[in-house]
Amino acid sequence: MLKVYGIKNCNSMKKAFDLLTDLGLNYEFHDYKKQGIDADTVKVWLDNIGQDIVLNKKGTTWKKLTEQEQQLALSSEAELIKALTTHTSLIKRPVINLDGKYIVGFNEDEIRALK
Repeated sequence: MLKVYGIKNCNSMKKAFDLLTDLGLNYEFHDYKKQGIDADTVKVWLDNIGQDIVLNKKGTTWKKLTEQEQQLALSSEAELIKALTTHTSLIKRPVINLDGKYIVGFNEDEIRALK
């Protein structure tokens, strides 16, 4: 089952939803702004995708963190997981999972290849 993680009112998410619908792909949506995200899921993402892809350093949430908060988040995997589960907007969007294959961020070509 295709699972899409993200925040409903995000522009990248809207583009992904529209494309998935246009392609006729059924998916389950997990809104981690409303539902939260558990540490185990984030750990799987970090292990399979890597922190440089999962962590959104370009977003306003990262920029609003103090230098100390940023350094703490990057000091260990446990601290990064804590930061990502506490401040879910630090996670790049969308995260699309199909049977352990991940697409992070809106990438039209990769999403089209799911069909």
